[in-house]
Amino acid sequence: MVCHGDARDGVDGVMSGERGVLTDIGRAQVHQFVEQVRTRRVAGVYCPRMGPAVQSADLAASELGLRAVVVEGLQDSSAGDLAEVNSQGQRRFTQAIGEIADVHRGETVLVFTNGAAISAVIAGVWVNVGNDLAGQGFLPGCAVAEVEVDADGWRLVSWPGGRDSEQA
Repeated sequence: MVCHGDARDGVDGVMSGERGVLTDIGRAQVHQFVEQVRTRRVAGVYCPRMGPAVQSADLAASELGLRAVVVEGLQDSSAGDLAEVNSQGQRRFTQAIGEIADVHRGETVLVFTNGAAISAVIAGVWVNVGNDLAGQGFLPGCAVAEVEVDADGWRLVSWPGGRDSEQA
């Protein structure tokens, strides 16, 4: 799971209907991230319908010779939406990730979404993560939370800036 690149809320002071646009820094973050994962044979790139996550996914997919696929349930979340993300949103998010995992068993995929969505739902979904992880704050631009999904559940492999799987 990848947090979208750095974004701002509007262009020239005008709010965007897509809840933000990637900045030059955000585009550079996505490019740098793609260079780091290029050797992993990425099988797919997924994102929610709106916002900087879809812009990040489109850019990454293009650089990898793929097409970004929009998936309902991976919606971006603002701080005002966190209560919703923690309940209904968590179920939708979990279902969306599960469907992606079913299609790509044993493969590497990129799922771009909002750092708030990742941080808010992760403690309730992954079997090896405590509630303290979500309290560490939202992920920075193009930060990666690497996860594995199998029949035993969802396991957090690494968390940016942390002690990786030791935090679980």
